[in-house]
Amino acid sequence: MLKAGIVGLPNVGKSTLFNAVTRTRKAEAANYPFCTIDPNVGIVTVPDARLEVLSKIAKTTVIIPAAVEFVDIAGLVKGASQGEGLGNKFLTHIREVDAIVQVVRCFEDADIHHVAGSIDPVRDIETITTELVLSDLEAVTKRIEKGAKDAKRGDKVAVAEAAVLVKFQAHFNAGKPGITLELAPEEKIIAKGFYLLTDKPTIYAANVKEGDLAKADSNPYVMKVREYAKAHHSCETVVISAQIESDLIDLAPAEAAEFLKELGVSESGVGALIRGTYHLLGLRTYFTAGEKEVRAWTIHAGDTAPQAAGVIHSDFERGFIKAETVAYDDLVKLGSVAAAREKGLYRMEGKEYIVKDGDVLLFKFNV
Repeated sequence: MLKAGIVGLPNVGKSTLFNAVTRTRKAEAANYPFCTIDPNVGIVTVPDARLEVLSKIAKTTVIIPAAVEFVDIAGLVKGASQGEGLGNKFLTHIREVDAIVQVVRCFEDADIHHVAGSIDPVRDIETITTELVLSDLEAVTKRIEKGAKDAKRGDKVAVAEAAVLVKFQAHFNAGKPGITLELAPEEKIIAKGFYLLTDKPTIYAANVKEGDLAKADSNPYVMKVREYAKAHHSCETVVISAQIESDLIDLAPAEAAEFLKELGVSESGVGALIRGTYHLLGLRTYFTAGEKEVRAWTIHAGDTAPQAAGVIHSDFERGFIKAETVAYDDLVKLGSVAAAREKGLYRMEGKEYIVKDGDVLLFKFNV
């Protein structure tokens, strides 16, 4: 299962947010730096309204959603790349995740300490970016030095790696994160093997106070985060209120919906964050629907029908014959598989078929 790491400066709401997305009280949330030391890990279900609709068509009450893993990582401080705070331990934990959710504090509160003494979300983003860039710069410089002899000798792999590493080195020296470096497709494949911190897909979570959630679009801090993230990191921003989300943990779904309605919002920000992170990881969903259950299965964007079948069981991929396929929108519009078949929208697809997000599939196989 792919992992998304929740990062940020100390006391910006990371652990509170982790508790909210995992619907647990697993992570300690306290008003002092480094209350999180060892990372907390939790499995998070991906909210998907399509499952409820499919369950009615399939006439089943059993629904199994897709899931992704979230990791709550200790707060980073200025100088982490040189060992400040939890330093290298923190950076190692980030290196082990597949995508980054960076929490940025977008509210004033004299009772909650900020490590820099004031609220400035752009400065906070730049602090973390600088530390990650410095760490990556050190990593690529060492890798260039290590591979210099092989490259000089004409080793093709070493030469190709060196060319990409030099590009990253110049990019990092300019203070830019790796994810914004333009590379050719073959260079991107090489870069994956470097496991760079700033080359990971990132989404920003702008954490606002309870009373600011409904009017977040006019919050000057949120506006700054959105503008900066888009311009400098090519990243999206989701607005959340970690404290509200934490309060919702103990409420029943109906009570939670009523609570959000009173605050003037229709959906929890965490739902949008989880879905955004899921797609950030390059993940997509297909469904199986029958009388026993309706289930969401996780695949990578671009996966073929046999690869999608293999997510259920390796035998399905090994003995794949065909996939009976109907698009979610078509099935819902027509109301049944039989009606979709009559309209010619229930298809047979072979081994080359690229599964689309929302496909409802039934696999035929023989082992």
